[in-house]
Amino acid sequence: MYAIIADGSRQLKVEEGQEIDLAYRDVAKGEKLTFDRVLAIGGSDDVKLGTPIVDGASVTAEILGTTQGAKVDVQKIRRRKNSRRHTGHRAMFTRVKIEKIAS
Repeated sequence: MYAIIADGSRQLKVEEGQEIDLAYRDVAKGEKLTFDRVLAIGGSDDVKLGTPIVDGASVTAEILGTTQGAKVDVQKIRRRKNSRRHTGHRAMFTRVKIEKIAS
């Protein structure tokens, strides 16, 4: 069984037992997170689409902790000026494990 959920401006296809990275949230490890904006629920042969969300559907997840994404290098170079700047950035993510999809 899978579900398509909306989290912020992103839409994610999730299944039970799956671990995903979401935008950073300041929540403690072990807390529960519920997604009420479920756009679609599918099974082996049945698909339930929402208009725009499925009524009464929810997805429950457990917070596993925070992680950092891959490093993004930022280089600024102005030609013929001997001006160079090199910085890096690593985005923060919240890792969750999908526990239950309820329709």
